[in-house]
Amino acid sequence: VQLVESGGGLVQPGGSLRLSCAASGFTFSSYVMSWYRQAPGKERELVAAITSAGGSTNYVDSVKVRFTISRDSAKNTVYLQMNNLKPEDTAVYYCNARGLRAGVLQYYWGQGTQVTVSS
Repeated sequence: VQLVESGGGLVQPGGSLRLSCAASGFTFSSYVMSWYRQAPGKERELVAAITSAGGSTNYVDSVKVRFTISRDSAKNTVYLQMNNLKPEDTAVYYCNARGLRAGVLQYYWGQGTQVTVSS
């Protein structure tokens, strides 16, 4: 199982980034996909999630309207479009997959990608 994030970097306040997470080794279409983030000295928090079929999404209040999560089952990839970025969005962003495998709930994590919002 692999989750490989990309797309992080340094951006000025008000800028945009699109994170990607390429998945392999499991049935992507059957898993709920999420993005979490962890800022220095803070706990990891759920940023956005999308259901296995992509029909439903949810967001932490602080990113609603600004961030959009989506998935492409043909590419086994989940995205996080981040607009109007703020300094408080600075964190390491992690991709997560949650689903059943042989009847057992599984959680898979990527290695993380750094997002820094600064002028």
